[in-house]
Amino acid sequence: MKIVSIVTRKLKNGKTYADFRKAWFHNVGFGTTSRLYSAINVFDEREIIVIGFVEIKQGQDPIKILQIDVKERLDNPLENVIEPEIGRTYGILVSEDDFSSNGKLEYKMPRVDGKETDFAEVSQALALAQKLFTRAALEREKEKRARRKPLND
Repeated sequence: MKIVSIVTRKLKNGKTYADFRKAWFHNVGFGTTSRLYSAINVFDEREIIVIGFVEIKQGQDPIKILQIDVKERLDNPLENVIEPEIGRTYGILVSEDDFSSNGKLEYKMPRVDGKETDFAEVSQALALAQKLFTRAALEREKEKRARRKPLND
């Protein structure tokens, strides 16, 4: 299963992509194939778009991968660099298409890594991913609240 994430954040006034990158860059890897691409919105240079491709292989525990991301964000908060609103979209990769050649292209069935997409598997993966991302978001918010509470002396 390959998960695609699109996360958008808006820089605070006076902040730059360099500021964002220093705060955002992970200290710990996910332990699986992970590629993240950062972009600056063409129409709003304060908006940073991060597109991620993370592969979860047979036998890997996806919640452990998500917990790494939750911990990274909690340990490296971006509040000083970005506005509070964050756009998050997640999906399951169903096709990789290469349109880079010149000329006419023949239609191809959807494939990932050369394997034709099984939409019954995709349906199961979508249901699992919904549960996992919801759980990770709840854990992140719970931990944020716990970190904000003042300690009693």
